[in-house]
Amino acid sequence: MVERADGDVTARAAKRRRPVVGDGRRGMVVAGVAVGLAGVVGLHGVIPNSPGRVGSLVESFLPWGGAVVVLLLVVALVRRSGVGLVALLLPVGVWVQSFGGLPLAPPDVGARELVVVQHNVSDENPDPAGTARALLAAGGDLVALEELVGPAPAVYEGVLGADYPHHVIHGSVGLWSKYPIEEEQLVDIRPRAFEAGWSRGLRAVVRTPYGDVAAYVAHLPSVRVGVRGLASSPRDESARMLGDIVRGEEVRIVILMGDLNSTVDDRGLQPLTSQLNVAERGFAFSYPAALPLARIDQVLARSAGVSHIRTLPATGSDHLPIAARVTLDPLPPSGRPAP
Repeated sequence: MVERADGDVTARAAKRRRPVVGDGRRGMVVAGVAVGLAGVVGLHGVIPNSPGRVGSLVESFLPWGGAVVVLLLVVALVRRSGVGLVALLLPVGVWVQSFGGLPLAPPDVGARELVVVQHNVSDENPDPAGTARALLAAGGDLVALEELVGPAPAVYEGVLGADYPHHVIHGSVGLWSKYPIEEEQLVDIRPRAFEAGWSRGLRAVVRTPYGDVAAYVAHLPSVRVGVRGLASSPRDESARMLGDIVRGEEVRIVILMGDLNSTVDDRGLQPLTSQLNVAERGFAFSYPAALPLARIDQVLARSAGVSHIRTLPATGSDHLPIAARVTLDPLPPSGRPAP
């Protein structure tokens, strides 16, 4: 018994002297996941979109790569994995490069700035009047709404009319403005397979104190996620049609507002994001309202910057409203807006 006791003492002493370096295998797992995550965030454009539009699906949730980094950091610390901690520097750097500017504080208010409010109000909204009053509180210069159906348009007209004397509705989308609307027209972005009554786009020229602005409101077709992946062909087709229209716009300043059923990282919106500026600050996850995971409600601009975007309090819709500050580029040397 004495010998066994001495052996136990010796074993315990050796165990105390053994350095704690963590589980090397677990450290390699963390490192491997970190490198893979960095590749997904930084090289998402090379992910094939067929079959199932996997690339678009991954791109819809890219900002959440930051949450995965935090989870891996916790695992690496718990396991005391030096290899994992070093490997995490790679996805951290890639994520910061891609999204690091979004959480920063908004810039100071500019002299040439418009506040834009965008909201899919839902065709099943039980309280359109309350929703309209909530949007008024944001103090926007322009208010763009989608899913205006049935008696709801009249309700929004009644509540918003005093503060926004100028408005236009085409199909199920509408625009309310504090400034005069000089032109307005339907914008046809209906995919070929959709029935003739489908109408979700408009264009209006708004005469602002900073010059004319071509304001577009659009609601692109919905997408579905199923066993075959992401079904987004109609949305992508509609985005291409809208991109061609915006490319031919003669008014220098363009602001596009709408439920685009996609994030700005999704390649499906490249016909628009390739020629329009996206938000520089703010995540503004807007959908679903109960647990916002992605910003599919967008404000994009040409000859202007979207300096900050944020969500507003929930309404009776399944989307959260968003408000964006749009900073207009300086006027050309002539002092007048370019055509």
